[in-house]
Amino acid sequence: MSDEYKNNFVVLTDEEGNEKEFEHIDTLEDGGTMYMAFIPAELSLEEEAEVVILKIVEEDGEELLATVDDDDENLRIYNLFMDRLEDMYEAPEFDED
Repeated sequence: MSDEYKNNFVVLTDEEGNEKEFEHIDTLEDGGTMYMAFIPAELSLEEEAEVVILKIVEEDGEELLATVDDDDENLRIYNLFMDRLEDMYEAPEFDED
């Protein structure tokens, strides 16, 4: 799986078979589970980014991306990603002395 996700862009397929390209923005580990955050690849500056959070699960010895169905887990992981992103893009404070 690691080699498959080195590129920042992936095509994800929803439950209805619709494909959409997303950009991978971050990966984190929480409680032994790896989570990945994505935003739509074609996003205009006026649009708010829809963040899609998927977790890595193992099925038949293969690593796959799966939706986070538990609302509490999804919100908790979303907040972790947002905290990390805020820290990464926070403007440095300058002393005015």
